[in-house]
This record gives sequence, C-alpha cells and structure tokens, in this order.
Amino acid sequence: MPNPVTVADALLHYLSLEKVDHVFGIPGGGLANLLTAFKDNRDRFNFIICRHETGAAYIADGYHRATGKLGVVMVTTGPGATNALTGVMNAQNDGSALLLVTGEVNESYFGMGYLQEGTDAKLNINGIYAASIGYTAMVSDSSNLETIIRQALRDALSIPHNAVHISMPNNVTTEQIAKPQLLGNTSSYRSLPKGAPIDEVKKAMKSLLSAKRPVILLGNGCRNALMDQLPALDKFASRYGIPIMTTADGKGIFPESHHLSLRVYGIADCLWPYYWLSGSEGQDPYDGILVLGSSLNELATNKWLPLLVPKKGPFIQVDMDQASIGRAFPVTQGIVGEAGAFIQDMEKLMASFPPDKEIVKKRKAALSAIKKKYSPFAEPLQYNSNAKPIEPAALMRCLQENLPADAETKIFLDAGNCVGWGVHYLEVSSPWAIHSALAMGPMGFGVGAVLGAKFGRPNATCIGIVGDGAFLMHSGEVSTASQYNAGAIWIVLNDNNLNMVTQGQEQYFPDKKDPDIWEKLYSLGNPDIAKIAEGLGADAYTINSTAELKKLLPRILKAANKGRKPQVIVANINTTRVPPYYNPLYS
Repeated sequence: MPNPVTVADALLHYLSLEKVDHVFGIPGGGLANLLTAFKDNRDRFNFIICRHETGAAYIADGYHRATGKLGVVMVTTGPGATNALTGVMNAQNDGSALLLVTGEVNESYFGMGYLQEGTDAKLNINGIYAASIGYTAMVSDSSNLETIIRQALRDALSIPHNAVHISMPNNVTTEQIAKPQLLGNTSSYRSLPKGAPIDEVKKAMKSLLSAKRPVILLGNGCRNALMDQLPALDKFASRYGIPIMTTADGKGIFPESHHLSLRVYGIADCLWPYYWLSGSEGQDPYDGILVLGSSLNELATNKWLPLLVPKKGPFIQVDMDQASIGRAFPVTQGIVGEAGAFIQDMEKLMASFPPDKEIVKKRKAALSAIKKKYSPFAEPLQYNSNAKPIEPAALMRCLQENLPADAETKIFLDAGNCVGWGVHYLEVSSPWAIHSALAMGPMGFGVGAVLGAKFGRPNATCIGIVGDGAFLMHSGEVSTASQYNAGAIWIVLNDNNLNMVTQGQEQYFPDKKDPDIWEKLYSLGNPDIAKIAEGLGADAYTINSTAELKKLLPRILKAANKGRKPQVIVANINTTRVPPYYNPLYS
C-alpha cells in the first residue's frame, strides 16, 4: 500500500481482499478521482465500460451468479445513480451480492445546485437506495471509509445476500486516512451463519419421515448451500425415497435428471408435481412437505394454490429469514436456520432414523409410474415439432439435444414468455445452471446478466434467452461484449410484440369487437434485430426452424467460446403459442 493511504486506496484494498477483479459501470465527473485510482490499478481491476447503468447492474448480477464473487457496479452521481437503481434493486430482491459505488460532487458544492448533485438537494440518492436495498451510506470523511465499506461487505455477503450502496464525494476520495487499519483477511470483519438447531432438525425429520408420501421443495435460497451439500441431500432423499421439486427460480439446483426429481413447481411448472401432490395410480395425496430456502411467494406457489398444503401431515419451513416463515401458509414447524447446515444435520441424523424399506420401495415405484405414464410437458406435440415458424417449446428441445450435456453452461432467462418456455421445457442438471429474476421480473435482466456470466466464466457457454422487447431495451450491451471480446450468446424470441402482456390481456380482457386489438397495440414495429446486432459487433443469424439452429450451433459455440465474439440468434417463433401459465391444473 502507498504511504500515506487515501480513501481510494483503502476502498481498493477491501475490494482486493474480497477477490474482486471486475467492476462494471459508466464513468462520470462525480467519480473523477476514483477513476484515476482505478486507472492506476488496472493490473488488479478490469473496469468494464458498459452502455447503460441498468445494464451494468444486470451484468454485475450475472457475474456474481456465475462466480459466487461480489458483483461491483460503479457509476457517477445524479442520473448515473438513478439509472442503476432498477438493476441493483433487482439484485436485492433475488438475493445477489452486489456493491454499488456512486460518485458525488465535492462536498464544498453541496446545496449550491452543482450539476448532477445528489445530496443536500432535490435528489436524495441515499434516500432512494435506503428504500430499495439492504444498506446504503455516504463516505463523508476519511475517518469513516473503513467502517462503511466493512459494513457494506458484511451485508452484501451475508446469508441471504444483499445489494448495498456507498456514495463517494469526489473530494473525499483523495483524503488521507490518519490511522488506517486495512484488515488483512475477510474473517476479521465478517462471518457467516453456519448452524441449524439440532433438536429442531431431529423433530423435523421425525415428522417428515412419518409421512407416507412426503415431498421436499427447494427454493433459490438453497442455491449456494447446495454447491457443497448436494451430495448430502441426494443421500438423504435416496435413502428415504423422497421426491424433490424446486421453485422456478431454483430450477436446476437439484439435478432434474435425477430419478427423484419432480422438476419445477410454481410458475410454468412441470406436470409431475401435480400427480404426486394430488395422488395418482391409486395413491393417496401427499401428506408432508419440507420447504428449504423459499419465501413461498406468488410465482413459487401458483398464487398460493392450496394444493401446496397437505390436508394432513407436516408443513415444515426452513429459512434464514424468520419473516418468511409462515407468511404464505401456516406451518406445523418453522425453523430459522441455514439450509446447508440443516441438510448436513439431516445427513448426520440418518443413522437414528432407519428407513422402512417397503415404504421407500413403494414411494420410488409410485414416482417411477408417474414419470412413465405422464409427460412432464403441457404440450408434448409442440415440444417435438419441427414446424415453421419455430415452436418455442421445440426451440428448447433443440437446445437440450444439441448443447453439450457435459460442458459448463450458464443459461439466463429474461422476463416475459421466455420464462415460460425455459422453465417448463428445459431439463437442467449440473454442469448446466439456469438463472432468472422472478422476484421483480425486470425486462432486460437476461440481456445483461449473460454477459456478466461470460466475464466471470469465460470458458463456459453462456446463453441468454430473451424476448425481442427486452433485447431492444438493452441491446447496446452487445457492443460491450464486442469491445471486450466476451462471447456471450443471445437467443432472441422474435414475435414483434410484447407478447406476454398481449396474451395476458387477451386472456383476461378480451375485446369482442376487435379480437386482435391487443396484438396491434403492443407490436414493436418490425425492427431488424439481426442488423442491429451486427452493427453492434456480433455475429447474427435469423432462423425459422429447429433444423437451422441445430446446423448453426457448432459454429456459434466455436465462435463464442474460442473466437470470443458475441453471437445473436434471432428465432422467428410461432406467435400464437401461449406458454404454460394458463394450465387448468392451476385453478
């Protein structure tokens, strides 16, 4: 470290301590001194200049999801800070660890109407972020930088993760710290909860294992825990023959190819959970559920469908956030604990709970019978179609069959109908992973997040499945990918419409005089998306059939992963198809 140590030096020290090597954002005057510090340390930090502050936040979010490391966004004051809000707020609600650093004008100008002022003026940036994310503070003096940055990092990397914000007035950045501490390891200022109450775990196991037909539901809150504890969960479920389903935002955290997987329950879900929950093949309905790491919000429960509550038997919910327990449904047992520790304790206690081999055999046979008799898909004919224009379900099948199953693949679903097609029709198991933003559902998330994943995992195949409306919102980030040789792949579902809204309005508010009025109102004007993508530096392809995609994929994967060039596939889809949101089983 230099001597003396400035506020900027200390900030960069703590970012290095957290192994941050990428920062995403857009420069501006309120960051002038901090930009100089990053310029002088470009051997340690790669400052990626994005095309929009919201896109920068989505990119940082995707970087975190792909790597597990802190995502960092840096933007200037005023409109730079407000532009970043949507992406940072989305990260907060989806449990991503994100740090936003915003510049601020010199403190000597506070209240004087300086350009882009965001403190002590009409625009209160700290007030905006205080109402939106986990932590926000302004570094008002060299003496409080270390306190503030350590608190921000504690909150961001806690369980659950948070998005946090610090504001840096330009003059403070160069101030010298009188007595810098500059702690040498992260354990000196933050630690993670690693426990679950063992007596409560034992009680939960006893009641769950007393059920004849139990089920486990995993939410996105288990994602990080299962990076270590998946073998323990697999061992537990296999020993007792308990099927496992996930929420849509937790899709793939338990391998969907597993013989005990029921895939997804909730929005755009698989059909198998319904047969298990309601009873089939002469079986009684299920009679016990263990929920791990899900707040059981609207999309996780199909608008709180009562089917998720067993008519008899235990309803056990485990979560680090006590406010989520019992919020959606009454529980028979609520446990405040860390999911990984809970799973680890269940594994340790298995010796005390010998399985009834006959019951386990019956459970596995019943689940196998469901999978043999029933398709997991709402529309298997569409899934297997090779028609033109492309059936969206068939597009998912083509990806499933032609992307290497044994290669690391990161898939990002944007908001809109692509959630329905991707969640319902893809089967995701490691080394594939799939991510969405279903707490807030902002359009454009997948456009940016896939690029962040590619920055973080350059040797992985990173695919964003996005609608044309979302792509048009943030297509400028293709230029970011081109500039930095990041071979992200975007698959754009092209229907020239904001079709999720159109179809919803047609479903619930039909116009008898003009049945096509909603489609007319929300069309996009037939932009040439392939030309836009080419102009931004990508290889672009327009396809009208799954056969064309199958033929192109080897070239696209090679260009993206070895040539490091962004790829955009514009898929002209059947615009009349409605995703499985309106499945009659939901009602």
